[in-house]
Amino acid sequence: MDTVNIKELNERIQLESSFVDLLTMEMNKVIVGQKHLVENLMIGLLANGHILLEGMPGLAKTLAINTLASCVNAKFNRIQFTPDLLPADVLGTMIYSQKTEQFQIKKGPIFANFILADEINRSPAKVQSALLEAMQERQVTIGDETFKLPEPFLVLATQNPIEQEGTYPLPEAQVDRFMLKVVVTYPKKEEEKLIIRMNNGGGYQKAQPILKPEDIARAREVVKEVYMDEKIERYIVDIVYATRTPEEYGLGKLKDLIAYGGSPRASISLAMAAKAYAFIKRRGYVIPEDVRAVCYEVLRHRIGLTYEAEAENITTENIISEIINAVEVP
Repeated sequence: MDTVNIKELNERIQLESSFVDLLTMEMNKVIVGQKHLVENLMIGLLANGHILLEGMPGLAKTLAINTLASCVNAKFNRIQFTPDLLPADVLGTMIYSQKTEQFQIKKGPIFANFILADEINRSPAKVQSALLEAMQERQVTIGDETFKLPEPFLVLATQNPIEQEGTYPLPEAQVDRFMLKVVVTYPKKEEEKLIIRMNNGGGYQKAQPILKPEDIARAREVVKEVYMDEKIERYIVDIVYATRTPEEYGLGKLKDLIAYGGSPRASISLAMAAKAYAFIKRRGYVIPEDVRAVCYEVLRHRIGLTYEAEAENITTENIISEIINAVEVP
């Protein structure tokens, strides 16, 4: 690819990505701090991937997705997962109408652009898998009819950290379908003061709809065109391979700590997320820093730890840091 095209692409992406700043500004009216969370929501939106959020209650997870939905002028539904929830409560069901003497289809809350699956690890596996089928296939079958889900379709699932009572941890195969896993942290002291002031002073602003769902679809097409060099592709594959066979990268000590590594889905997600990140940073090409910036979110939930690692209190973050430091940067 010659330099002319890169220059042309760069200019085009600068033009197309101008809405990112608008969207961030609009969200910051409502959400104080949580820059990391907002950035990852953008990546999920642009790369067409679902997001798993982990964090304590009260850290604006629901508020963030709600605000994003109102900025994009899209339909937003919140589903609260409980131990007695059934798949029909999420997807919809057939209802017998006495008037027409026929079964009618009643669509469930999954038919919206943005879904917040709150505390997804509190419901049994059958409900989780019903939701995850919808996420993967982007369609829902009720009775004998299949319905396409609206575009854009983004699922944000929140889970409280697993150690709590009465939770059903998500199976590996299902966790793998989430493109990103974002850990939401507490705000800084300054930010928290601002939060108190906003909530008590009634100076709570509403986010205005500034985008249409069609704009998102167009932006996604442009994100796919972001240029990724072969060297960057090799870098991504090296990182994912290092989670499977660490000894090939001089990380023999990690061999006994990793039960299983990232799947090819991890490589695809890493490439897509890196492209989206470059787009947000208004660049027409991907650099190694982009890959490193999204690496933790993409790989955090895709590496299985052995009992040995858990006994030594080693987290997947430690392992990813070791890998990033060991794999050669192009």
